[in-house]
Amino acid sequence: MDAFASLFESQSSGRNSWSYDSLKNFRQISPTVQNHLKQVYLSLCCALIASAFGAYLHILWNIGGFLTTVGFGATVMFLLATPPHKEQKRVSLLMAAGVFEGASIGPLIELAIDFDPSILVGAFVGTALAFACFSAAAMLAKRREYLYLGGLLSSGLSIMCWLSVASYFFGGSLAMFKFELYFGLLIFVGYMVVDTQDIIEKAHLGDLDYVKHALTLFTDFVAVFVRILIIMLRNASDKEEKKKKKRRN
Repeated sequence: MDAFASLFESQSSGRNSWSYDSLKNFRQISPTVQNHLKQVYLSLCCALIASAFGAYLHILWNIGGFLTTVGFGATVMFLLATPPHKEQKRVSLLMAAGVFEGASIGPLIELAIDFDPSILVGAFVGTALAFACFSAAAMLAKRREYLYLGGLLSSGLSIMCWLSVASYFFGGSLAMFKFELYFGLLIFVGYMVVDTQDIIEKAHLGDLDYVKHALTLFTDFVAVFVRILIIMLRNASDKEEKKKKKRRN
């Protein structure tokens, strides 16, 4: 948690020093890496569109569930096992993974649409803004500045997984669910920063696999979006319950 605090403190303390000169930090990113990042973010946008299509398919035919989750995992494994020179095949697999993932979270999206469509829009806009801000922070920061957080984030993710397993076998409380929800949100927001810097560093070292890098950012985006959407739905549901109680009284 101290590492997360130092991340936000360093960003807040640096606001006063941010100027036109600070934007020149983009010059430390070579033209080759800049072009690579354009490909990564373009592929990410296409994957998100494919994911929206998958959610739409679920709303039409109720296909989202265990099978689509397995399909997403299998597609990702197939993509990672495919050689980088088979570019078209890997891009197609990325889009297929997006469709499977969209169908998998389709039930949650359908619930949000039925409850209040504005919640879905707000969750997506909030996730997009958070993603843009933290990605920009990672690009403007010095190279490798936040990579040290990777180990802490991996440890936090491992703790969260063990807590989920314990809750599954021994039953979980509402407090545990809220902890996993907010702690998971913090973890994946941190991954947005670390993964962005990691992609830039790998590109500088010659790893220009934009499909794999787009997949990494896609999983971060979806993980944050799902958690923000659940939080907003819970808050809206709690407000609705309070209103009903007041009417009864």
